[in-house]
Amino acid sequence: MKVKPDLSFWKLWNISFGFFGVQIAYALQSANISRIFATLGADPHNLSYFWILPPLAGIIVQPIIGSASDKTWTRFGRRIPYLFIGSLVAVLVMCLLPNAGSFGMAVSTAMIFGLISLMFLDTSINMAMQPFKMLVGDMVNEKQKGLAYSIQSFLCNAGSLMGYLFPFLFTWIGINNVAAKGTVPDSVIYSFYIGSAILMLCVIYTSVKVKEMPPKEFEEFHGITADEKQEKTDFISLLKHAPKVFWTVGLVQFFSWAAFMYMWTYTNGAIADTVWNTTNVQNAGYQEAGNWVGILFAVQAIGSVVWAVILPLFKSRKLAYSLSLLLGGCGFVSTLFFTDQYLLFISYLLIGCAWAAMLAMPFTILTNSISGKNMGAYLGLFNGTICVPQIVAAVVGGGILHLVGGKQINMLVLAGALLMIGACCVYFVKETVVHTNDK
Repeated sequence: MKVKPDLSFWKLWNISFGFFGVQIAYALQSANISRIFATLGADPHNLSYFWILPPLAGIIVQPIIGSASDKTWTRFGRRIPYLFIGSLVAVLVMCLLPNAGSFGMAVSTAMIFGLISLMFLDTSINMAMQPFKMLVGDMVNEKQKGLAYSIQSFLCNAGSLMGYLFPFLFTWIGINNVAAKGTVPDSVIYSFYIGSAILMLCVIYTSVKVKEMPPKEFEEFHGITADEKQEKTDFISLLKHAPKVFWTVGLVQFFSWAAFMYMWTYTNGAIADTVWNTTNVQNAGYQEAGNWVGILFAVQAIGSVVWAVILPLFKSRKLAYSLSLLLGGCGFVSTLFFTDQYLLFISYLLIGCAWAAMLAMPFTILTNSISGKNMGAYLGLFNGTICVPQIVAAVVGGGILHLVGGKQINMLVLAGALLMIGACCVYFVKETVVHTNDK
């Protein structure tokens, strides 16, 4: 089996650059979905249910895209066609979703329109996001994968930073941040418009700059034999033969992503309550809190970028992973005690440490332990370790909110506890490296 050559820094950069635009879209969705649906009239106890559709779309779409792209080859490549189509759909939906309350529909109809738009948005973002992880697995050797995923993590957080700040910046330059009942402020709508344009430009850049390996070359570098090409594989068989690390890292992922689901769902209401002392979505303070959540998520992204630079300095990957989640857990718990909007910067810087590790380490560990033949399918299936915990968290979120007295800040404390459990589970992970096409 041929060994993949080292790639220059800029080739590694180009492979992941489109992730910058995709992550702007994902950040706008993450920071504003609860705000949008609350503004449309959703009850806080029902907010978590609106978050079921995104991971449900991901758990269905990503394995299909991964498996299909493993078997695809076009003049444009193996993964890039899926990346381009997913991004195009995301751009269209980003122009529709924030206008859910602006088409003169009844509240219930606007909610349904928003839900359908959200489903298509997350499906398309998932379709666009997954190929970037696959491209690294396809084109980068084991020695450089850590660097490649670190670059991807940096671009991811840079895109998040921009997406989170957009509503705040538009408000600062004078665009209206308060809207009529049942409609979304212009500051949010314009953020989605600009985000969609940047997404398309970034994806075009990657599509032009990156040349994927032709099938024969890919097979040589990944040690795929003629017999193996003829083998029929299905998702059940792949899961049965998945390396142990797939499941142990998946356990860590379960607690980590459940925690962040509660952050995305409840931060807006929690901060509006504890810092601005309001739960009224029509109150200017609630919308101001919504903008400040974007700032806090941006601080989280900054913390993540800084921590991503520090992570490679650890000799033990497991120590770095576990410590990162522990710091993030402390950040979530601290939100209970900080009622000053600026002190919350400390909380979200710490949360950024967990996010940096979650973006890079699981995929580095996994792609080093699986062969090239089913790389896309396994990465698609591994996305289940991201989607399932979000679905579970969303399903039980409303009930837990009732149990904690309806105080959304308590859901952030729960998120901290979940990250701390995840930090303990890191020590179940036993890393392996596959140098040949082992089955």
